[in-house]
Amino acid sequence: MTSDPTALAAPLHTPAWTVGGVTVHRIDEVELPPQTGPWLLPRATPDVVAEFPWLQPDFAGSDRMLRLASHTFAIEADGLRILVDTGIGNGKERANPAWHRLRTDYLDRLERAGFSPETVDVVILTHLHTDHVGWNTRSHAGTWVPTFPNARYLVSRTEWDHWASVDMDGPRQQMFRDSVHPVADHGLLDLVEVPAGGLVAAPGVTLVPVPGHTPGQVAVRLDSRGSSALITGDCIHHPVQLAAPGIHSHVDIDPARAEATRRDLLSDLAGTDTLLLGSHFPPPTAGLVRAHGAAYRLHPVPARPGRPRATATPTGGQAPA
Repeated sequence: MTSDPTALAAPLHTPAWTVGGVTVHRIDEVELPPQTGPWLLPRATPDVVAEFPWLQPDFAGSDRMLRLASHTFAIEADGLRILVDTGIGNGKERANPAWHRLRTDYLDRLERAGFSPETVDVVILTHLHTDHVGWNTRSHAGTWVPTFPNARYLVSRTEWDHWASVDMDGPRQQMFRDSVHPVADHGLLDLVEVPAGGLVAAPGVTLVPVPGHTPGQVAVRLDSRGSSALITGDCIHHPVQLAAPGIHSHVDIDPARAEATRRDLLSDLAGTDTLLLGSHFPPPTAGLVRAHGAAYRLHPVPARPGRPRATATPTGGQAPA
């Protein structure tokens, strides 16, 4: 199975949402193949999906198979240009056939949103999994170099310490070699302490600890002019986990903690006007959490077509030390 980079036709406009005075751009990379759902969330069977008709047609197909996507989010806050996660990346050796040696137009999409690589000030990595760090680097003259040469790459110290302490298999070692270590070698990686109450990474941008999927995973909360949004990372992979929060990913390091984190998060969001932006939710990608039966559902908030923007010049903004 290979991924066809033409599977996502390049839109004229970049999907975007307004959160107070902040615009959140969704930078599409690739739609994930149908086999991803049964592999990632094996308990979300077609029979389970059938119990929640609101999942169709946006979040599950007519065959009741989950739809998932790889994308990142680009925002500008207080003069800082921030990218949340960096997707799978191009041209990388990967054990997962759907991620192996991709050739997508991700950087073109990022530029179309007005975020050329050299203008990005901060890259927030919600966690260090392969499909969230790939565009940290790109190939240049036969080596992997940081894609965002003027950015500080923020990673939870808890996340870093975990991976530094475990015996990683070959594919994960390869991912660190091509997508993480080059950033550190260039002096661009910042390890940050994220307390229980969160860490302000920039005015209106807070890293919120959401452990379980990985020990140091963070979500990203945006607050502006009385409005708010939350970018999930992988504490919620798919809206089916709103309907059935006990469904966990088979790659959760601590499934029980991941479920507890998810339930607490959904309880806090339910009935509020905080926009939930899923890191793997297919379009419409965002919505409001509402109580539904014994659990929750997502009321979609479709993106508006953000206008193409001219490439900006580097801002010279400073990320937190």
